[in-house]
Amino acid sequence: MTPASSRSSEKTRRDKEDDRTRLINTLSADTGPVFLTYRDEAAVTALVDAKTREKPLYDLTAPDGIRHTAWRIPGGGEWLAAFGGVPHLYIADGHHRAASAARVARLRRERNPQHNGTEDYNWFLCVVFPASELKILPYNRITFDLNGHPPAEFLSRVRAVFDLEEDAPPAPNATGRLSMYVGGKWYGLRCPADPKADPVGRLDVSALQNRLLAPILGVDDPRTSKRIDFVGGIRGPGELVKRVDARGGVGFSLFPVTVSQVMDIADAGQIMPPKSTWFEPKLRSGLFTHTF
Repeated sequence: MTPASSRSSEKTRRDKEDDRTRLINTLSADTGPVFLTYRDEAAVTALVDAKTREKPLYDLTAPDGIRHTAWRIPGGGEWLAAFGGVPHLYIADGHHRAASAARVARLRRERNPQHNGTEDYNWFLCVVFPASELKILPYNRITFDLNGHPPAEFLSRVRAVFDLEEDAPPAPNATGRLSMYVGGKWYGLRCPADPKADPVGRLDVSALQNRLLAPILGVDDPRTSKRIDFVGGIRGPGELVKRVDARGGVGFSLFPVTVSQVMDIADAGQIMPPKSTWFEPKLRSGLFTHTF
């Protein structure tokens, strides 16, 4: 399916979008759903509550321990009516899948002189969760070097920008705080948001990018830089320790943004910094497939 009205809060990385476009076009199938969310709507919640009291069509636990339960909805007229009260669907996860599916649809339209808009390539696979049922984990960052700065000089430059404390916890416990791992030690960075800033500017990840990653570490564009990597928060800050200890550089552990922040940014027509959110739960790819 494609939403009648959806909002995106994130730009894509061209190389990843190209790969996904080739995959979808070659398979003539969407094997992974685009993850959408919406502000809770009472009519939809009532239908879901009633449906989930019925026997499911599928009920399985994947090898990673995550349980997946699915119910079939025949017809769907009342569901369409209930979703009529939802003004917008927001892309929470799957921006590359959505952009790639749209590109494939354009390719297929251009190659089909009989195109009439009803073809299956005009639609893509989605899963929709209400905002109240989502959990956002942070998307942490690693740079593979200190941009030529000796460790002591690097810390001095960071201290000139942020309030810096030693022996900080690996995971920050509030907005406006970051944890940084370098040289075998955790440091805490305080970065209170500017109340006059726009919704994007108030994000911790924006403060990190604009005040440290770009000016100190030379990572001007995290979408294209090969010196930075992103580590899903589900792996925990221990993954940062493991990788920095093995390769050097510095790791940054962030406090997660909220669903409301993501929606506010989309409503403002702004774009989230890349790899800012790791949403849970996630539906397994291949559980459902849309072919065309």
